[in-house]
Amino acid sequence: MGYWPFICISMQNSYIKNYLHLHFIVFIWGFTAVLGALITINAIPLVWYRVLLASLFILLFILIRKSSLKVSLRSLMKFLFGGAVIGLHWITFFYAIKVSNVSITLATMSTGALFTTLLQLLIFKEKIVKYELIFGLLAIVGLFMIFNAETGFTVGIIYALISSFLSASFAILNAEMVKTHEPITISFYELFFATLVITIILLFNNAFTADFFKLEMSDWFYLIILSSICTAYAFVASTKVLKSVSAFTMMLTINLEPVYGILLALLIFRSNEVMDINFYIGAILILVTVILNGLIKYRPTIFQFKSK
Repeated sequence: MGYWPFICISMQNSYIKNYLHLHFIVFIWGFTAVLGALITINAIPLVWYRVLLASLFILLFILIRKSSLKVSLRSLMKFLFGGAVIGLHWITFFYAIKVSNVSITLATMSTGALFTTLLQLLIFKEKIVKYELIFGLLAIVGLFMIFNAETGFTVGIIYALISSFLSASFAILNAEMVKTHEPITISFYELFFATLVITIILLFNNAFTADFFKLEMSDWFYLIILSSICTAYAFVASTKVLKSVSAFTMMLTINLEPVYGILLALLIFRSNEVMDINFYIGAILILVTVILNGLIKYRPTIFQFKSK
C-alpha cells in the first residue's frame, strides 16, 4: 500500500505527458490542411509524394537506429490494410480541401470521434459510455450547423465525412496493433503499403508521365515539410501515444485540428476562409466536446490517487 501513491503519481504524470504530446501532434497536423491547399498538384499525386517521402524518412531513421523490421506475414497483411485505409483517408481529405476549403474540411473531420464510438460498438461490442454518446451527438449538432451554414460545399463535406470515417477506422486498427508492434515499425510498413496502393492506382490511370514529376520548387518545399514533420514524425509519435490513450480520446483530441488549421488558414488565405457565423458556432460546439472529454478522462486518475 505504501508504494501506491507513487504508482498513481507516475501513472498520472505519464498520462498527462502523453496527452500533452498528443495535443502537440494535433497542432502540427493543423498545418497539414494549409500545406495541402498551398501545394498546387492534385490530391492523389499529392498523397503519393507525401507517403513516399515520409516512408523514406522513417526508413532512414530505422537504418540509423539499426532497428529490426522483421514481422510475421499476418502482421504484414494488417499493415497492408492499414496502409490502404490511411492512403484513401488522405486522398479524400486533400480532395475535400481542393473542392471546398480548409475550414470546411477540418470542421467536418471533427466527426471522427463519433465514428470511432460507433465502430468500437459494432466491432468490439463495447458497452456504450453515456458521455461518449452525448459528445458524439454534440458533434452531429455542430456538423448540422456547418452543413446549413455552407450549403455550397456539399461535395467537399461528403468527402471530408468519408475521410473522417477512414481516419476513425485507422485509429482503431492501430490501437490494437501498437499492443504487439513498435510504433516506428507500424508507421513504416503502413506508409510503405500506402505508397504501393496509390502507385497501383496511378499506374491504372497512366498517371506517371513526364509532367507528373515536374513540380514547382515551392511544391517540393511544402511536400518536404508535409512528409517529414507533419507525416513521418507525427505518424510515429501518434502511433506511440495510442499505447496510453484510447482511440476515442485520440479522435476527439484531433477535433482541435480544425481550430489550429482554421486559424492558420484565416491568417494565410484571409477572405477565402471567412465563413458564416453558424459555421463557427458549430465548430466551437464540437471543440467543447474535446475539452469536456479531457476533463472527464483526467478526473478518475486524480480521485483514485486521493482515495488512497
